[in-house]
Amino acid sequence: MLRRILSESSLSALVAGLVAVIVSYAGPAALMFQAAEAAHLSQAQLSSWIWAISVASGVTGIGLSLRYRVPVITAWSTPGAALLAAGWTAYSYPEAIGAFIAVGVAITVFGVTGLFAAFMDRIPRAVVSAMLAGILFRFCVDVFTRMQAAPVLVAPMLLTWLAARRLAPRYAVLLPLLAGLLVAG
Repeated sequence: MLRRILSESSLSALVAGLVAVIVSYAGPAALMFQAAEAAHLSQAQLSSWIWAISVASGVTGIGLSLRYRVPVITAWSTPGAALLAAGWTAYSYPEAIGAFIAVGVAITVFGVTGLFAAFMDRIPRAVVSAMLAGILFRFCVDVFTRMQAAPVLVAPMLLTWLAARRLAPRYAVLLPLLAGLLVAG
């Protein structure tokens, strides 16, 4: 099976997959660290949380990709992580875990029964987009706050992203990542 996967893959597909995994993992991971800080979690709690999400995302991504024969990434919810980071201070760790379990069961039921699709069809796309924008806006603005704290790291990444969006949009995520790694190294 591995031989077939490699024979049907190209370098550009592998790079695109790697970038997709890094972005879908690293972005929400940063938010998870902020949420853990806001909730005053211990290192053990944070490590357990990151480990569980990482293993579950990996196993489900591999399983679904093999099952449906298309690349599937099951990643952390960026809007969910952003909402968690912004609002977790009002709840205890056990309450948050209970909420995660309850929501996980509800999402599974809604997805399997088709209720989620029916529900989402009733919400105007503009409202959904506005909700996502509202949650993520603070994190986008934080780029400029971070630039004040770490200009040597953030400025080259931002400038690389701006140039790549204009000159090489296909690599607008990969190039700033490489610039950040280069500067950090």
